[in-house]
Amino acid sequence: MRILQNETAAVVVDIQERLLPHIHDYGKVLENCLKLVEGLQILSVPLLVTQQYTKGLGPTNPSLAAKFDEFRHIEKTAFSCCEEPSFKEEISGLGKKNIILCGIETHVCILQTCIDLLEEGYAPVVVEDCVSSRNPGDKQVAIERMRQEGATITTSESILFELTRRSGTDTFKRISKLVK
Repeated sequence: MRILQNETAAVVVDIQERLLPHIHDYGKVLENCLKLVEGLQILSVPLLVTQQYTKGLGPTNPSLAAKFDEFRHIEKTAFSCCEEPSFKEEISGLGKKNIILCGIETHVCILQTCIDLLEEGYAPVVVEDCVSSRNPGDKQVAIERMRQEGATITTSESILFELTRRSGTDTFKRISKLVK
């Protein structure tokens, strides 16, 4: 299955101030997510952002929120984004089949969202270097389960170049500069 730009949207899941510092290798995960978001914006891929129980876990990380001209998020209390009616309405309204997932935690919100997206007929694409959990073992098991369930597992650089499709363009030059 080739992942095409015009058939793709992305979801940034719960990269929040009070949760992020407890995540394994959180600095690298945040750095990769920032590059991914910027690359997806260059490629005009629609992006949704969720926050899990903001009152308890705080707002989205400021460096991530700053990547958006007009930052807004979808509030949720369910672990799966798909159990939040406003998320389901927004994702459906985008009319895309491929849904790129990045964020935290891999074994909870990413896993449950991925499984529900599959159930609803979407093709989730989990960006392995843009997801993490507090415990790296939990992440590893969740990645394997999502793969077994039928999700595509990729990396940030790989998905950005797959969506770019060819070299020699201004878009390629911007993406190439971003990932270096």
